[in-house]
Amino acid sequence: MHFIKEDVLVVMAMADEGGEHLKKIGANVIYTGLGKVNATYHLTKYLSISKPKLVLNLGTAGSKLFKRGELVAANRFLQRDMDVSPLGFKKFATPFEDTPVFLEFEKVFYDLPNATVGTGDSFETSHNNDRGELVDMEAYALAKICYLEKIQFACVKLVSDGADQNASEDWQEVVAQAPRIFVDLFLRLIKN
Repeated sequence: MHFIKEDVLVVMAMADEGGEHLKKIGANVIYTGLGKVNATYHLTKYLSISKPKLVLNLGTAGSKLFKRGELVAANRFLQRDMDVSPLGFKKFATPFEDTPVFLEFEKVFYDLPNATVGTGDSFETSHNNDRGELVDMEAYALAKICYLEKIQFACVKLVSDGADQNASEDWQEVVAQAPRIFVDLFLRLIKN
């Protein structure tokens, strides 16, 4: 599946993950900052003035399943820190709304391994795969907006750490590789 540059909005939490390099090759990039609230705010603000055909979330994620430095696509998303199960609601479900627990989108990157992203407002250091094979802090929020607005959504994460006690140090080491990796990925996406 290929797109033209003008149809794709790249959404990243931080410039350190490679956005300035993407801008140099003509990509439309916005930064949201960390966490679900910031992600929601900045994407919603952007969509109030322009509606892309594809929102592409690029960034880093922790994983116990995938290796550090591995590029993984995601098309399923859950809110890993939503738990109202003590009141009888299904774990990860937001009470009193019809949004599915798992938001699922059509795959865009078939050549990459695929995973579910569990999003939460914490930097995960004791992860297990019951909350997604990848963990991050923004993807679910972005996916939910795209789901509600009926915009195609894709997500690719560079595995930066094992979501364990070494996560912070490992993240800093891997994020330096992100600009080159994400530029290559973007160029493959828009290739005609």
